[in-house]
Amino acid sequence: QYKFRDLTIEELKNVSKTYPNFTFSMNTYTFKDGSQKDLLNFSGTVPVKYGNSYNIPICLWILDSHPFAPPICFLKPTANMSIAVGKHVDARGRIYLPYLQNWSHPKSTLIGLIKEMIAKFEEELPLYSVSSSDAARQSELLSYIARITEGETDMKSRSKTGGRNEGCFNKITVVGAGDLGIACVLAVAAKDVADKVVLLDLSEGAAKGGAMDLEIFAVPNVEISKDFSASADSKVVVLTVNSLGNAQTYLDVIQSNVDLFRGIIPAVSHYSQNAVLLVASHPVEVMTFVSWKLSSFPKSRVIGVGANLDSERFQYMLTNLLKAEVLAKDAWVVGEQGEDKVPSWTSCNVAANQTEATAARNSREKVANRAMEVLKGKGQRSWSVGLSVADLADSIVKDKRKVHSVSTLAKGCCNINSEVFLSLPCILGSSGVIETVRLEEDPLVQEKLQSSAGSIHDLQQQLKL
Repeated sequence: QYKFRDLTIEELKNVSKTYPNFTFSMNTYTFKDGSQKDLLNFSGTVPVKYGNSYNIPICLWILDSHPFAPPICFLKPTANMSIAVGKHVDARGRIYLPYLQNWSHPKSTLIGLIKEMIAKFEEELPLYSVSSSDAARQSELLSYIARITEGETDMKSRSKTGGRNEGCFNKITVVGAGDLGIACVLAVAAKDVADKVVLLDLSEGAAKGGAMDLEIFAVPNVEISKDFSASADSKVVVLTVNSLGNAQTYLDVIQSNVDLFRGIIPAVSHYSQNAVLLVASHPVEVMTFVSWKLSSFPKSRVIGVGANLDSERFQYMLTNLLKAEVLAKDAWVVGEQGEDKVPSWTSCNVAANQTEATAARNSREKVANRAMEVLKGKGQRSWSVGLSVADLADSIVKDKRKVHSVSTLAKGCCNINSEVFLSLPCILGSSGVIETVRLEEDPLVQEKLQSSAGSIHDLQQQLKL
């Protein structure tokens, strides 16, 4: 069942040559949500020098999307060993490394992973020996760890979900525990969009900052994890991560984000094959395109947050500040996030004859310009984007068939012939974009959209996917 069988076999051969003590087998692995899958795994010891020389027992499970998704790694302690919980190992013996977090084929390999594992274990030994009396007390813990590493069901975790996964359990996963990720989690929880919200914290080391505070104050129905399998069967996966590297140019910054997504999108797509991907990372048009390409999902299920926040603000201003409620219901902000966004309408029923139509259109443009000027002064704080994300997730999960201005594949619209994502009014439901709502024909809007499409396409051509 392995999608890239030849590549996987080649990697395992290399491991066997370098570490001949490893044994390979096919066993059933049980994920956190109780779902099971037959996976390749190998176990053995790796040599570690920490004053003396030690052989550290490990077990690696190879996902069926390997080498595009990282393996699941565990320590496999014997009866006289105890786990030293640290920044790279949790109490269950699950191993977390920067190499796994930044996994990207073909740069990342199993041999490279094992080498980093050895290097990190030489900085902080993950196991220590215990006395015979302590070893007796270890037996229950080791039995529990063995059930996990050998793929036996964790009954406690399964009982939490019970039978709710039978089509009625709504899970949303937010990837990234920065300010935006935390804001999305809190907004989704406050709006009661999902039965469960998973925050995937990809930062190295223990939970800190906002993620730690979520744990401390135990926000209901929120789980914090560093394990991609925790996202399994999500209805919506929200991408909020942005690379914080030392890139010198704008192109370098975007390429860093692309490299980051190469280690994320295949993994979340593997665990939630029917999810809608909702991209909030910057620049949203490009990163939505990247997510679409890396996931191989249909275009309807890859959406950028786009101009949803601006459109909601725009409509609010027209209705409440400028008292133009009739105009507001068909008003949208479309195109590219930032200075190049443009107001547009999905209806042009403004008058019966040409003279009245021209006057009405001029009046409408004046009102729109005033609203857009006010809009320029409104920043996009993390909490406001979080509210917008919750609004979109609500329409998707609850199949509301509501219209939102979101980043969608714009090819074929306004004479755009390239594969670029731009904000357009779309009807959203459980399957993502159900239909793109047609804009009224306006040469200025079309020119703006075509210009944005051209610059975005040129930028995408320079990226290494």
